[in-house]
Amino acid sequence: MKRLNRLLIFLSAVLLLGGAIVLWRTGFFQAMSSLAAMRDYIDRLAPYSHLAYFLIQLLSVILAPIPSNITALAGAMLFGTWPAFLLTTAAVCAGSMLVFALARVLGRSFADQLVSQTISARYLDVIRRKRDVFLFLAFLFPFFPDDLLCILAGLTDLPSGRFFLMVLLARPWGLLAACALGGSALSLPLWAMLLLGAGGLALFLIVLKYGDKWEAALLARFGK
Repeated sequence: MKRLNRLLIFLSAVLLLGGAIVLWRTGFFQAMSSLAAMRDYIDRLAPYSHLAYFLIQLLSVILAPIPSNITALAGAMLFGTWPAFLLTTAAVCAGSMLVFALARVLGRSFADQLVSQTISARYLDVIRRKRDVFLFLAFLFPFFPDDLLCILAGLTDLPSGRFFLMVLLARPWGLLAACALGGSALSLPLWAMLLLGAGGLALFLIVLKYGDKWEAALLARFGK
């Protein structure tokens, strides 16, 4: 069993490293500098752009620093709202289940490679005790590291079917908002784009200012 676990850890590391190298060699990380650059990057991969987009979104769950919402915006501008949303949702749900299953099988040794001790100390005990309600809220709100929480959830005794149901019900909403924004950006008049941009900026600033306080309040509430 230990030998199998080491093999799975090695294969996971190779997959992550290989995926990161491919993204780097194809210019993905440079494309993250702007939404237009990300759109051009995906468009250059035609006729395999849909498959490439799905794989990018899948890797965004495993390689947590890649922002799923940004790539969702770019994908929606390229493919349209609903194709991008369906591809993104399928990839994010598949990626969430993948890291959950790997953490369930490989245990703490796998999780420690992707999740910092600070994040583990802050969330793991709360997930173990409050499980369903906390995870559902964390997947809904944008200020939680939901990709990393999927890994930590795999270290608990949460049934995989229930975890998948929470992911399916909670995670798509933020992705839908990003895809709707990206899909309509090209067809909106200038005044509507400015109004939408101002609203998005205001929401971002509110989350940036109060996100930590809201997170701390929820953690304190569930920590009782």
